[in-house]
Order: sequence, then structure tokens, then C-alpha cells
Amino acid sequence: MLEKFKIGHYTDTVNKTGVSVFLAEDGATGGCSVRGAAPATRETDLMNPLKSVQLINAVVLSGGSAFGLEAASGVQQYLYERGKGYDAGRYRVPIVVGASVYDLEYGNFGYPDKSAGYTAALNALPSNFERGAVGGAAGATVSKLCGAEAAVKTELGIQTYSMNGLEIAVFSVVNALGDIVDNGKIIAGALAPDGEPVGMKRILTLSSAEPKPSNTTISCILTNARLSKNEANILADLAHDGYAEAISPAHTMFDGDAVFVMASGEKEVEFNMMTALIPTLTAKAVRASVSKDTEHILGHVNPLLYSFFKQAFKHNRRDKR
Repeated sequence: MLEKFKIGHYTDTVNKTGVSVFLAEDGATGGCSVRGAAPATRETDLMNPLKSVQLINAVVLSGGSAFGLEAASGVQQYLYERGKGYDAGRYRVPIVVGASVYDLEYGNFGYPDKSAGYTAALNALPSNFERGAVGGAAGATVSKLCGAEAAVKTELGIQTYSMNGLEIAVFSVVNALGDIVDNGKIIAGALAPDGEPVGMKRILTLSSAEPKPSNTTISCILTNARLSKNEANILADLAHDGYAEAISPAHTMFDGDAVFVMASGEKEVEFNMMTALIPTLTAKAVRASVSKDTEHILGHVNPLLYSFFKQAFKHNRRDKR
């Protein structure tokens, strides 16, 4: 499946961070959409349909916040050594785009550097759908308003689709401020002392909580469809509807949400069908970052902190009356 792409990971098990690399060595049509207000990104302007570069060679999803953007340089070196990239004249310049999540407080301070990116590229294989807390998802958590000790650990979320020759795979690193939901019900979130989900949306709307911009959900969508650069950007934008469906709240001022699309161009498709598929597949990839058979809860909300929120909820309701 998706044989034109290679996927590789580097996981730092000591510092709990890593990098995931999605390679199209001979180039793929790229698209990008950044809706989060606190992104850490690289070369996203090149994805604009008005810019001259038409093909990209890699998408890099990493931990380490802005420090982790360094990993993309290792991927660029890997591609340069193999003569891949944009023909700029005397030299070829590999086009490597990417984004990072803030996971610095999950383990020790650490980030994937240039050598980590190079290693992830060396490890890249076709049809590599490895799941778990690997690569860019090594230090990812969600539901973080009540502190890291009450957050929920996530893994690399993957959702695939194949029908009538069309192939799609969505890979999501889910490090959101919000909870993960299904039909409005919280399926992964910080727990109150009584074992019930607290609800990050409830805290934001009914209390004076002051989050930090340390959250982000980033995804890479691979497809064998033949897309224009403009169509790839439209699909990246529509994928954020999947974020809004599966994360509550999504696209806050404290999230750096971004989506990348890579299309290898082998299969002619009806574009409107793609626009209908992508939001649902993205939502499923986000939900797949937590599994029902794994204990993801790191802890309950501190009782004193929860008591503070409860008082804020009551105060807010009195004000509204």
C-alpha cells in the first residue's frame, strides 16, 4: 500500500521524544493547512499554490517543540546524499517540510536533532504502519489543562483506506490541550477524583484557567491520488474538520494544529469523493491514538485543583443567573 512513500521513525526512549519521517524521494504534490495559533513549523509557505515549488520530498513530524525542527535538516541531508530534490541548477535542494509538538515536559528535556532525523530517514520503509508511542508521538499527551500528572498518553494514530485503487493513510501525532471525543463523549481525558472525565472544554468555558501554548496535533496524509497543489491544500484544510470532530476543544489559541498532504499522483480520482473522505479518516486517526486495551491515564486531577475548578464552575453559574 502506498508504495511510492517510505515511513520511518526515531524514538528517544530516554528523553521520551522522537521524530517520524514521510518520504517521497522522487517528489509528491504537497499541501498544508495550519489552523492552530501556536505552531512550530518549517517551510509551510512553499505549500501555497501560488509558490513556484510544485513537489515536496518529505514531511517531518517531530517532538521537541521548536528545537525539534532541527530533525528536518537530517532528512534533508539524507535526500541530498541521494541526489533528490528541487533542481536549483548546480545543486538539488530537497524540499522538506514539517511541524513539531511540545513534549518537553513529558520526559527529560530533549529533542530530536539532525542525527535523529537522518536515522529516521534511514529507517524508512514502504508500508510501515508501525503503531505505538513511536517517533513524533513518543512524548505526546492530551487533556493537559490540569497538569501533566493528569494527562492522557497517546500513541501514533493511524487510519488507512483502500477502495477501487485509491489508497489513503492518515498519521496523527495527537498532543492536544483538549480531550479526545467520539460523538461528543469523552473517550480519553483527565479524570476527576471520582473517576469521571473533567472535560477540558468545560474548564476553558467556565473557569479562569490560563493554559500555556504547549499543545498541538499534527498529521500527515499520504495518498496515491492525482491531485493539483490547490487540491492538496483543500484536503489539508478539510482534515481540520476531523480534528474538530475528535478533539474537544480543538484549534485553541494554545494549540499549533497543522496538517500536511502528500500525493504521489498514480490514481485518477473524483476530487469531491476525497473531500468527503478526509475529515472522517482524520477523526478516526485521532481516535486511534488511544486504544481501549491500553491504560493511558497517567493520573487523576489533584483534588485541591479540582476543588478550585468546582468553585469556579459554581461561581460562573451564579454570575450567569
